[in-house]
Amino acid sequence: MDQDLLLKAYRLMYSAKVMAEIYEANRSITKYVHSTSRGHEAIQLATAFQLQSFDWVSPYYRDESLLLGMGWTPYDLMLQLLTKADDPFTGGRSYYSHPNSRAADKPKIIHQSSATGMQAIPTTGVAQGLLYLEKINSDKLVKGINGELPVVICSLGDASITEGEVSEAFQFAVLKELPIIYLVQDNDWGISVTAEEGRAMDAYEYAEGFKGLNKIRVDGTDFFHSYDTMKKVVNHVREHRKPWLVHAKTSLLNHHTSGVRKEFYRSEEDLNKHAIGDPIVKLRAALLDVVNEDELNKMEEAVRKEITEQFDKAVSAKEPDPATVGDHVFAPTKIDEEGGERSPAGKEKVLMVDAALFAIRELMEEFPECVLYGQDVGKRLGGVFREAATLGEQFGDHRVFNTAVQEAYIIGSTVGMSAVGVKPIVEVQFADYIYPAFNQLVTEISKSNYLSCGKFPVSAIIRVPTGAYGGGGPYHSGCVETTLLSVKGIKIAYPSNAADMKGLMKAAFHDPNTVVMLEHKGLYWSKVGGTEDAKRVEPSKDYILPFGKGAVILEASKEAVDNGESACIITYGMGVYWAKAAAKKFNRQLEIIDLRTLFPLDEDLVFETVKKHGKCLVLTEEQQLNSFAEALAGRISNHCFQWLDAPVEVLGALNLPAVPLNTGLEYAMLPNADKISEIIKRLLAY
Repeated sequence: MDQDLLLKAYRLMYSAKVMAEIYEANRSITKYVHSTSRGHEAIQLATAFQLQSFDWVSPYYRDESLLLGMGWTPYDLMLQLLTKADDPFTGGRSYYSHPNSRAADKPKIIHQSSATGMQAIPTTGVAQGLLYLEKINSDKLVKGINGELPVVICSLGDASITEGEVSEAFQFAVLKELPIIYLVQDNDWGISVTAEEGRAMDAYEYAEGFKGLNKIRVDGTDFFHSYDTMKKVVNHVREHRKPWLVHAKTSLLNHHTSGVRKEFYRSEEDLNKHAIGDPIVKLRAALLDVVNEDELNKMEEAVRKEITEQFDKAVSAKEPDPATVGDHVFAPTKIDEEGGERSPAGKEKVLMVDAALFAIRELMEEFPECVLYGQDVGKRLGGVFREAATLGEQFGDHRVFNTAVQEAYIIGSTVGMSAVGVKPIVEVQFADYIYPAFNQLVTEISKSNYLSCGKFPVSAIIRVPTGAYGGGGPYHSGCVETTLLSVKGIKIAYPSNAADMKGLMKAAFHDPNTVVMLEHKGLYWSKVGGTEDAKRVEPSKDYILPFGKGAVILEASKEAVDNGESACIITYGMGVYWAKAAAKKFNRQLEIIDLRTLFPLDEDLVFETVKKHGKCLVLTEEQQLNSFAEALAGRISNHCFQWLDAPVEVLGALNLPAVPLNTGLEYAMLPNADKISEIIKRLLAY
């Protein structure tokens, strides 16, 4: 092996060693929790040396040597360790060795969390996106100067392989033959849990169950073995586009983290056993056969001096400006005005389900990077509500396709797809099924733009059929908006008619952030009594409706308002139709606001309307207690207190754990016009 390469590897290994020692010696300064790569240096550097600037990699929290090998300096890493303003990854917002980067001269790194194993799905999404761009010959795909294709590395600890979401990633990778390498670093520990306690098999043995996943074992403490292995595997993936798992046996020579220290739970015997596998000791011994020891000593002295200086410089670096704490929650969108024709002359009314389908069809015709996937959306069925009917036939299986029952993968893969320039539209079949995907939605998607300081917004549309529609029962009728609204960093639309559906779908596509489209199943086909008006004239192809703009659905008469005999209903979704039915019992005394999007929310319209009438009902289909509707009522009370003539009322479904299957019981649980009328009568009596 080239001597210069060996000396570079040793210099970086020794750098990692010195860094760990300096961190340990300055624990009052290095106060934020961190892990180091001691014992893992050989496999990490061997991997880094194979990568090119157009490749993608997801390091995990012990991968500082991987980062050094990719070209990041100790000073760069120390800025993150100490949460400094110039931390090149997160601006002081996240932990050590939690990188993300679009640096032109280095492999690209998506944001990923500390949740072990969670990175497998987003990183597999990167490989999925790259393969799609490759298939359509997209100019978005960045290649090497000689046409070399990119590879993806997903780094994991062996204990994380027990996570169910890792199996979803493996399954998809082998099914679609993705160009990804799962690098599993096995040091026998999962914090204080030994391999024997925590898993029935190691990652290599586990990989046996995934037909088509190539696999290999390597001594991850031996730089020579690691380098040869990773060179072979990376070159194979670069050429043949098939997934691999590399199981690297390593040693854990330092603490699990600075806060969970080795002496808390590890025996002297265990520590001595791991010390035998120190990669630095092994490489130094090999180098002494070809390099004078004095030369190594001088290198070590120079490295220690350089890193000490870099640490002192990092300690003195400026802190983040507290005024920036709210930056990068969302990437800015250009869609802020309604545009196009909402009701073109001479056009037929369309069903809400078709309005969504037509919007996606138009988007897919115009944007080749747009893909649609989820359970049963492929051409054989086109969605259980026919919400994707004909799209599969028109655009092909590579753009519209079914997935397995893998809600976590469906949603989490959008992180990687978006990062490489693909625009995914994905579907969770029923709102009740979104919970398995919450790890990805909360831990990866919602934080990506914020923790990458704007480098990795996740631009995706997540379609979620929601709501009760007459006998759907406890696992097909739920509403989830309150749960979703507790997640910061995503946007939520809830259209109540076909025109809004199309306009919001177009806005969602052009939004650089993640949008959840809550699509009410009871309004899709206007089969539920009183919802005929959900059908609207189909808007023009260029119609777009910005988020955060509510609509006045029904106005109260001026006379009723002037006489103090009016009230307003703030609602959305099916609530619009219950409110309109109730309004028929009153003589133009009600004003109805359709929120259309729940985040961002049109607070200006809500507050202006409440101030105008002084009496307000917030109406929701969700179970009322602790709901979004109750939170909104509190906000209204706070902002409009001096204009209120009565307490703000809230009406939602009964506070039951689920929607009953029997239609009579379902009706008893949900709001209806009669229940609304009783509250309105009480409000008007004030």
